[in-house]
Amino acid sequence: MTLIKSQSKKFGSTVKTRYWHKLADGRVQCDLCPRLCKLHEGQRGLCFVRANQHDEIVLTTWGRSSGFVIDPIEKKPLNHFLPGTPVLSFGTAGCNLACKFCQNWDISKSREMDTLMDVAKPDNIAAKASASGCRSVAFTYNDPVIFHEYAIDVAQACREQGIKTVAVTAGYVSPEPRVEFYRYMDAANVDLKAFTETFYHKITGAHLQPVLETLLYLKHETQVWFELTILLIPGENDGEAEIAAMSQWVLENLGPDVPMHFSVFHPDWKMQNKPSTPHRTVQKARQIALDNGINHAYVGNMHDKNADSTWCKQCGELLIGRDWYQLSEWHLDAEGRCKRCGAICAGVFEPLPGEWGPKRRLINMEEG
Repeated sequence: MTLIKSQSKKFGSTVKTRYWHKLADGRVQCDLCPRLCKLHEGQRGLCFVRANQHDEIVLTTWGRSSGFVIDPIEKKPLNHFLPGTPVLSFGTAGCNLACKFCQNWDISKSREMDTLMDVAKPDNIAAKASASGCRSVAFTYNDPVIFHEYAIDVAQACREQGIKTVAVTAGYVSPEPRVEFYRYMDAANVDLKAFTETFYHKITGAHLQPVLETLLYLKHETQVWFELTILLIPGENDGEAEIAAMSQWVLENLGPDVPMHFSVFHPDWKMQNKPSTPHRTVQKARQIALDNGINHAYVGNMHDKNADSTWCKQCGELLIGRDWYQLSEWHLDAEGRCKRCGAICAGVFEPLPGEWGPKRRLINMEEG
């Protein structure tokens, strides 16, 4: 844990938080996530952005971002949530996991507040998203759980503008703040790191069970549309038995309509000794999920038009054709049904798809 350094006001605000309590030994425990960091005055939690300041936990990155980008929604990845539309994406700094393979480590592992150069109030973000034609705003690049208060404030401002919000998250959050957080989210992609406690403990410094509890909560107690991403790392979480057990758990506990995205790992951060995942491993994982009854399984970080596309669970008709992030075909009616057999395709769809395609555009919040 590190001591708080003085910070310039130009980078944003420090705000008080709710989820903490004082311990008998004088420390303050942060109750936001299952880490339950116990902090002396001036110390930060593992996430780095929540700190003990004057015997209470504060968020030190409210209003600060590492940058704003318009992405295709499929990049989050979300294939069943407003396909083809642009999403205004941003993150802050820090993370409450310690994944050795983090592919956004320059943001999630940042210990420099000077990296958070973009300042934006919630109303400005919502207005910029609307003016840019974005149908949603995504909290991504690092986990929005740790900037809980800022994410909720942005989500409330977006809701007033008719803009939806998306959480790209590892799902590592305590029960009470989980309820408040997802009350304001419209969609989520949950990064299910693996399906063993050993992997979570050794590779991420966290635990599997709280993530499973988040998934159960999303499915059974909210209306949030969510999809899963599984980054397959050679020799760590890519075994066929583990993929089968994971997909069976998803089927039995979340249902067959929750999309699963199996992605290629590329060496990064502290796991540069591992090779990239063979494409055949990812394709095999997708097939295992489909064979176990999952209706929609995809691949990521690799090119495979067949495995990127959405197919009707009932008649097998192509519903949404994809080539990377470019939609090529659309065979859903205005109610999200297969035009051939009438079966509902689970998701959040508008009568017509968006036309954003694979573009990526940087956004300057200070511009008009």
